[in-house]
Amino acid sequence: MRAVLIVNPTATSTTAAGRDLLAHALKSRLELTVEQTTHRGHGAEIARAAVSDGVDLIVVHGGDGTVSAAVNGMLGQPGSPAPPHLPAVAVVPGGSANVLARSLGIPPDPIDATNMLIELLDHHGRQPNWRRISLIDCGERWAVLNAGMGVDAEVVAAVEAQRDKGVKVTPSRYWRVAVPAVVAYSRREPRLTVQLPNRDPIPGVHFAWVSNTSPWTYSNNRPMHTNPSCSFDTGLGVFALTDMKVIPTLKLLRQMLSKHPKLEAKQLIRDDDTACLRITCDGPPIASQIDGDYLGVRETMTFRAVLGALPVVAPPPKKPL
Repeated sequence: MRAVLIVNPTATSTTAAGRDLLAHALKSRLELTVEQTTHRGHGAEIARAAVSDGVDLIVVHGGDGTVSAAVNGMLGQPGSPAPPHLPAVAVVPGGSANVLARSLGIPPDPIDATNMLIELLDHHGRQPNWRRISLIDCGERWAVLNAGMGVDAEVVAAVEAQRDKGVKVTPSRYWRVAVPAVVAYSRREPRLTVQLPNRDPIPGVHFAWVSNTSPWTYSNNRPMHTNPSCSFDTGLGVFALTDMKVIPTLKLLRQMLSKHPKLEAKQLIRDDDTACLRITCDGPPIASQIDGDYLGVRETMTFRAVLGALPVVAPPPKKPL
């Protein structure tokens, strides 16, 4: 089996020793090429070349952003012709949140994840039947995990600005960036309209988040749920607010961080299994993001669930309780 290992050497929790261990373990079982990213978008370029070369497996050692870039490089823009042969994707966590890996049941520790990957490769053998997960068709790009318009995108932009200055973004620093951004955002007039299938348009929305799985993210090891029933085998999760008053918003945040989240609030628009939705902005374009990557501002975005779009090397999904 031919494989390419894409390593982001600047990812939060990658180390030279961990990279060497992973490469050595994989070379004992695969015909492996190792590539390290050197610039923004390089992961997509490597993955695109790997697809053209007909490789069987792309292993990504980095954070969720590196995985998202690789997937977009593999598939191209939504609506473009599908590649004749699509490699499977394996993830060895190297970022800070590692939402995709955890959602797939992959250990957050890179060594444990490497051991699991080897076991899965040995189990599947030469004719693998990989698990397949859904993706979000965002029109201009694919989202593996989530997308949003509004305050989350402004937080992403602020965090990216910190990274560009060479500042390491830890969970505590993320919250120090996020809290003032949310407070400032709550004082603005809501300008979004959310359109869901078979429902009247919902105007007066402050922000809208779209999910492909749950949780939305992690703060250290604490999951943050927006759509608890959303998964890689369902439609999209939608989470939007029509009011951002402080006390109700804090109560909702506490529910989102609960071990057993039950999200209920008058100001909450939520659907954990919708096939598609459209978000439009009344007035100047609004900040938008896909998989934690700031897009800039957009007037409208359309999202569509594409089930079974991506083969992944991962354990079988856990059955709901």
